[in-house]
Amino acid sequence: MIASRNVNCTNTKRDQKLSPPPVELPYDTAAELVQLPEPDLLLDQQVNFLELVELRTTVRQYHETPLTLAELSYLLWCTQGVKMTMPGGTSIRTVPSAGARHALETYLYIQKVEGLQPGLYRFLAVEHALQMVKGFEAEKLLTAFKARKMVEGSAVTFIWAAVLERMAYAFGPRAYRYLHIDAGHVCQNLYLAAQTIRVGVCAVGAFDDAALNEALAFDGENQFVVYAATTGK
Repeated sequence: MIASRNVNCTNTKRDQKLSPPPVELPYDTAAELVQLPEPDLLLDQQVNFLELVELRTTVRQYHETPLTLAELSYLLWCTQGVKMTMPGGTSIRTVPSAGARHALETYLYIQKVEGLQPGLYRFLAVEHALQMVKGFEAEKLLTAFKARKMVEGSAVTFIWAAVLERMAYAFGPRAYRYLHIDAGHVCQNLYLAAQTIRVGVCAVGAFDDAALNEALAFDGENQFVVYAATTGK
């Protein structure tokens, strides 16, 4: 905590005018992408905001009814939708982020979504598309969660992984604080967006960090899971 105090977070790579990391990790351009319904084509949800906030709750048990691809697209747009990419490795999205760094990548453990093969997917926020992660072992992921049965019963489990260099570029050691704050913004948007389409959500922080990072092929230092959430009807 001492190292992440503002006074210790000077002379960052941004201060040194070094080139910033990209707004999105590279992906296999030769592999198939699943194009999601465009945000402009999604149905607008008319809501009473005070009622929405009051009714927001945590839901841990889900129906067998799958989500539609449009519903998944809606939830992804509301939680990490890219409205504009900017100079300096920043972007403007549907959620706030320290310095507009947006250092989270979204992974989805999908079990019940119409038209999608079950498995692990990465959300490509700039392209608003999905790409399946090859060589994934579901058992390794499931055993990393304390509430394994809840994950098994979900339609989709959202997993937010931090890319440290994207935040540290501007804030140095203080990046560790901002990454977790940003994850809270994202998950709250998921709760509120899901409430408008009658989808349940449960935020998940109880997982074995090392096991989950290993299951997703993250090194645990430069890229690591900070938060997750189960969803379902």
